[in-house]
Formats: sequence, C-alpha cells, structure tokens
Amino acid sequence: MRSIRRQLLLALLSVITLATLVGALATYRTARDEASALLDYQLRQLALSFRDQARHSTLRRESGNEDEAEEFAVQIWAADGTRIYLSQPRPELPHRLPLGYATVDSGRGQWRVFALQQAGQVIQVAQPMHLRDRLALAAALRIVAPFLLLLPVLGVLLWLVIGRGLRPLVDVARAVSTRTAVALDPLPERHVPAEVVPLVVALNDLLLRLQRALEQQREFVADAAHELRTPLAALTLQVQLAERAADDAARADAFADLKDGLQRATHSVQQLLTLARLEPGASEPALQPVDLRQLAAQVIADHLPLAEARRIDLGASPQQQPCMVSGDADALRILLANLVSNALRYTPCGGRVDVVTGSADAVPFVAVCDSGEGIPPAERARVFDRFYCRARAGEAGSGLGLAIVRSIAERHRAQVLLDQAALGGLQARVEFPPPAPA
Repeated sequence: MRSIRRQLLLALLSVITLATLVGALATYRTARDEASALLDYQLRQLALSFRDQARHSTLRRESGNEDEAEEFAVQIWAADGTRIYLSQPRPELPHRLPLGYATVDSGRGQWRVFALQQAGQVIQVAQPMHLRDRLALAAALRIVAPFLLLLPVLGVLLWLVIGRGLRPLVDVARAVSTRTAVALDPLPERHVPAEVVPLVVALNDLLLRLQRALEQQREFVADAAHELRTPLAALTLQVQLAERAADDAARADAFADLKDGLQRATHSVQQLLTLARLEPGASEPALQPVDLRQLAAQVIADHLPLAEARRIDLGASPQQQPCMVSGDADALRILLANLVSNALRYTPCGGRVDVVTGSADAVPFVAVCDSGEGIPPAERARVFDRFYCRARAGEAGSGLGLAIVRSIAERHRAQVLLDQAALGGLQARVEFPPPAPA
C-alpha cells in the first residue's frame, strides 16, 4: 500500500537536497570568483614586491625544491628574453607572455599569470588554477556541510510535521469506522482542513444515500411481510376448508379457491422479487437500443390469452416506423407488461385496451389506454406507492405494479404520466429522454 506520508517525505527531501546542491554549485562559483579576484590581487602584489629585488638581482636560478612556494611561481626575464630568475624549476611553467593578467594552458594544467615590466625586465608571477579551484571548493563545502548534516534531522522533523498534517484524515477514517447500519449520522465538517472538506462532503453524501437505501429496504421488508401475511393466512384457511369438505363438490370449490389464492400469492412474490431487483444499489444493466414498437408487439402477444378470456380488445396502434430508445430490454418489457396487465385487470369485460408507441416533439413514448373506470386525479399520485390499492377497485392486486413501473422509468430517466384516455378510462404514458444526436 502506497503511503502519502512516505511519498511526501521523499518528495520534500528530494527537493531540499536538489536545492542544496544547486545552492552549493552557486556557492562554489561565487567562492571561486571571489577567490580568483583575491588571488589576482595577490599575484599583482607579489609581482610588485619582486620589482625592486629584480632591479639589483643577477642571480640565475634554475634549480630548487618543487615544494618550495608551491602556491606561486616567479620568473624574471631580461630585456633580451633570457630568464634570469626562476622560483620553481618546473617544466610546465608558462613562458614569457604579454603584460597583465592571462590564463594559459601549459599542457599539464592551467596557470593564472600576471606580468609587469620594470627597467627592461619582465616579472611574471604564476599560480596553478587547480589550487584556486581547491580553495573555492573548500570554501563552498564549509558553507554547505552544515545543511547536508542537517538533512537527517530535517527528515525526522518533516516526518512528524507531515504526520500532524495528515491527522485529519486519520480522524475522518476513525469517525467512518464508528458508523454502523443503525448509526449513519453525517461526519462533522467543522474544524476540518479545507483540503479534507471535499472528502467529508462526499462521505456524508454517501452516508445519506446509504441511510435512505437502508430505510427503503426496511420499509420494503416490513411492507412485504405485512402484505404476505394476509394471502398466506387465506391459503391456510382454504387448505383447512378443503380438508373439512363434506363432499366432492365442496372439496372442488375449496381447491379452486386455493388455486386462485396460490396464483395471487405467486404473483405477489414475483412482483416483490422484481421490485427488489430495482432497489437502489442494484447493478446497473448495460443499455442497448430497444424498439418500443417491437416490444409492444411482444407484450401484447404474451397477454392475448388473458384478454381473450376477459373478452377485451387488446391491440396496438398502426405504427409503421421504429421507435428507438436506449435502455434495458428486459426491464422495459416488465414496465410495459405491468401497464398492460393493470389495464386488463381494471377494464370491464368487453372493453378495449390500446398500446400506442411513437414520438412527439422528438420525445419517444409508449402509452397504454383502456376503457375502464380510470383513476380520479386525487389518487393518481398515490397509486405509485408500494402496496397501495384503491378502495373501490374491482380487482384485487398486490399494489406493486405501478411502483415497479416508476422504478424502471426512473432508472431510464423517463417519466410516467397518468391522464384521462380517449377511450374513457386511464392513459398511462411513459416518455423517454430524446435520443442523443449521432
């Protein structure tokens, strides 16, 4: 696992070390320039000190110890170009040069030379450049060495300071670890550094959504248990009636009622399972192009036996052009199947149910219209609630059909509109977002 503290420490130490090295290089160059100016002044002063001595000296020195006066080498040349004095018998010493300062390469190293003329004689004072570089390096090291020695101490201090700076993250992690499924209170945002505020805000949003999902789940489980208690109790009673039947006719009636009860209970369980798959947190399906016209034809074919049994005219509008939307084909089939099933259930025998698909103002839609009694405007908002059944409905249902329709529509960013149908009953219209331009 990558450590933020370790990364910050290495980055800061690397930057500080690099800055120290750059500073050392600048210090070295500054020290070398200052030492060069000072040593140039010494060369001139040394040449001036030999000026009066060279006027009276005729001694020709060609031998001596190389270690003597290693820092400087003095040569005195006569007017005819003959060397009359040499402080160091070194073959790499530069020969006679123009007057003033000069830097020459003797083949075995560079020399800094100062020459002046006095009474026909030329006095040259030379100094090896490596000596100047060594002096400048020593001066730079004396300045930079304390900083290099302080790097370990600086690393420890940075480790402590970074740890203190990252302490709010530790506090946030500790606060999150104390949250449970029954205690999802938001994290406090006061006294939190500005850099940590976005993380706390995001965690609070996640905790809020998780709290809502858990509340919906608890409500769903409680409502499902309450709704299943009645059909299960009815099934138990119907079994007891079948056991107590006095003759075959009574037993057949009891088993017919038991079969109807089992079908209603099975339908309720199927609706509950469908709604559970659409709960928040469920995996999002892969979206694909879906033709609403073909989907309507498939759903109508599946419900034709029920429509024929109730003598209801079930059909689709004569839509010739495909009506394409982006969505999950299975989920949309469940949506449309619930709308058609509700329409067939609440439409009287001999009535009519139409499924219409199309596009209005570039908005794809599918609508189910019936000739039933409809839903009063005051109740249209409540029929989307789970387990809500109208008191005057002629058919008993689970109260989950429209709740499933709304959940599927929300996952597809669509909206469900209930209105009065031209057939006299209810029109349930689902409008999808316009397709993205190609």
